Amino acid sequence: MAYDQDLADRVRELIAAERGVEEKTMFGGLAFLINGNMSVAVSGKGGLMVRVPPEETPTLLTREHVTPMVMAGRETRGWLRVSAEGVKAKRQLQSWVGRGVDYAKRLPPK
Repeated sequence: MAYDQDLADRVRELIAAERGVEEKTMFGGLAFLINGNMSVAVSGKGGLMVRVPPEETPTLLTREHVTPMVMAGRETRGWLRVSAEGVKAKRQLQSWVGRGVDYAKRLPPK
């Protein structure tokens, strides 16, 4: 499944003012990097993948429309999947994109 172009455009609009933004196709989706660090990605499986502080993962998993990101059969702490329903409204998307971008900006540049 190809990633949602409309969702990618909505993410682009939200991060347009950020410095150091780069887009890369990865994992069947489109990742948005800040200074070389992934922040969010429009998933080829639908919805959004969001990078968060690993210690916040358990708390954020209690939210509606949020599931763990699983790669190679293992949960990836510090990454979440937010379903398309969870980013339908601009306010929802803005919150998740902001969270991912803020965390990526705190990481050392690559």
